[in-house]
Amino acid sequence: MQLLEQFLGYMQSGGFVMWPLAILVLVLWYALGYRFHTLKRGSNANVRNLVRKFSQGIRSEPQGLIDGAIVEALKVIKTHGANKNSRKLLDDLFSEWLVVIKRYKTTIKTIVIVAPLIGLLGTVSGMIETFDSLASAELFSQTGGIAGGISQALFTTQLGLVVAVPGLIMGRMLDKKAANMELELEQIKDILCSEGVTNEI
Repeated sequence: MQLLEQFLGYMQSGGFVMWPLAILVLVLWYALGYRFHTLKRGSNANVRNLVRKFSQGIRSEPQGLIDGAIVEALKVIKTHGANKNSRKLLDDLFSEWLVVIKRYKTTIKTIVIVAPLIGLLGTVSGMIETFDSLASAELFSQTGGIAGGISQALFTTQLGLVVAVPGLIMGRMLDKKAANMELELEQIKDILCSEGVTNEI
């Protein structure tokens, strides 16, 4: 109960922009958690070795996104055979995987950009209150006067940065991982559509 009161006091001290920032925090970390959980590659082996192991039955259970993509791609090749349409079939198959890889990427980038701007809005609002108190010579008022305005400005700036900085760092790391996976999906298509590997399958 005391923790809840402290939280509500903290939110109230920052003014009206604190609740939108709190909502953005929840959405951001949900999106980051989803991407982190989804972008699990599976085995650390390179793509060519993984294709060989799955095609020869050495491995059968996928442990991550790339493993799963290889298993599904091999099913397509075995079902439809290796022909000129193989690449198109794999393009259609991997389009679903690409959607999964890119999901919430734009959401994270948008929140990282918007959060500091909302914090800045709270900062401006706090400074307006500060200068209003100075203009009317009210060192103390119902909203806290000068001290309340400065406090509000600092709280909103702080929360805006707390939202943006971790989101920026983790978002960039996940974007790099996603880009590598997109390249690996292309490698899988190249390997499976080449004559040598197709004949082995």
